[in-house]
Amino acid sequence: MTRQPAVSIRGLNVWIRGKHVLKNIDLDIPEAAVTVILGPSGSGKSTLLRTINRLIDFVPGAKVEGKVLVFGVDALKADPYELRSRIGMVFQTPNPFPHMSIYENVAVAAKINRVAKTREELDQIVKWALEAARLWDEVKDRLHDPPTALSGGQQQRLCLARALAMRPKLLLLDEPTANIDAHNTVMIENALRSLVEELGLTIILVTHMPHQALRVADYIAVIYNGQLVEYGPADEIAVNPKHEFTVKLFKGEVG
Repeated sequence: MTRQPAVSIRGLNVWIRGKHVLKNIDLDIPEAAVTVILGPSGSGKSTLLRTINRLIDFVPGAKVEGKVLVFGVDALKADPYELRSRIGMVFQTPNPFPHMSIYENVAVAAKINRVAKTREELDQIVKWALEAARLWDEVKDRLHDPPTALSGGQQQRLCLARALAMRPKLLLLDEPTANIDAHNTVMIENALRSLVEELGLTIILVTHMPHQALRVADYIAVIYNGQLVEYGPADEIAVNPKHEFTVKLFKGEVG
């Protein structure tokens, strides 16, 4: 069955302080799948995510041209706050709110998006989000502790739970495992696959690691020097890469 695109990008160009960061990007990202944006540092991967959720608005000297449709909504013309209410985001460095408890870190997202009407519903959402992030069993007896009591990898899973508590339609992750250990990396990767397979969530993951892309991706988009050089199902990209850069990337010849 052909999936409809969750995000449809046409003729996207982004300049930052005069530098052409993204160049004529055309890309359809399907619903209910993990799409990995793969490429080396500085290739424009994070800029692409920030354009989709309009965080590019906060980048000094940024100029954007083209069209980005998110579930049919023109993201570049939409109210950015309304747009972001449907998009969860997890950044490279864990950023839990230090002045809030573990429970409150997750609950605040549900409150802001008004997905819970009662305290009982809020408790249920917090538990569900922590379970989905593979963190519940480790924190269920210390929900009122500060997030600083958690390891870095646990804090990143807490940030994933916070994003999920929004009940987003789209989840964006920017190198979410770059600064955490192998155990927590596996936990997050397993969580992402479950979110797609069990809930049909649409996920876009940025990484520079080909092996991670192969572990979690349904589709892979390879970006190099601001250009989309290859895109397709993950298994096809892995077995028969067509672009010279993609071949080097999977051979480990690109740093």
